[in-house]
Amino acid sequence: MTDTAAVEILADVHRGVGRILLNRPRALNALTTDMVSAIDRALASWEHAPLSAVVLASTSTKAFCAGGDIRTIREHSLAGDVEASERFFASEYRLNARIAEYSVPVVSLIDGLCMGGGLGLSVHGGFRVVTERAVLAMPETGIGFFPDIGASYFLPRLPGAIGMHLGLTGQRIDAADALYTGLATHFVPADLLDTVGDALAGQPR
Repeated sequence: MTDTAAVEILADVHRGVGRILLNRPRALNALTTDMVSAIDRALASWEHAPLSAVVLASTSTKAFCAGGDIRTIREHSLAGDVEASERFFASEYRLNARIAEYSVPVVSLIDGLCMGGGLGLSVHGGFRVVTERAVLAMPETGIGFFPDIGASYFLPRLPGAIGMHLGLTGQRIDAADALYTGLATHFVPADLLDTVGDALAGQPR
């Protein structure tokens, strides 16, 4: 892990709950390869620990995670560094798969923006808690990309044709719509969000 990633991803265990905080507020927690790798290593190191849950959250109220760091990926592409771009996506998709198959519940606390790669971090876990400030979207088509991070699995499973609409238009939805579609599982007011981790602490596995 680089020194930067060590600051941008804060991970610890508190009273039987693994806690991972995204801490890159100026970039709305846009994910870099180092950040993705740091999260993946934390989860791997806790795989056999007696945890009751893992909580993913942000140190910022503006964003849970705005997605992948597209600016850096673009710079890699312009420089002809295909390997760097491939390394990012391979690492991100590997992390998504780990979250989907994790041995204890992964609980994402979504306050603010959650887009693209942010949904990759959250939607594959068992529980997605949104606040009144939550804004969710898969905006990839706006930059000529396809909805990735497993979206071809979860978007078609949303009610009606909502998944197709979100994938084609990149439209943003609020907390109520996220709960209706199933992209979110629970609602907690923003000023009570910190109590979620406390409620999970000390619970039997």
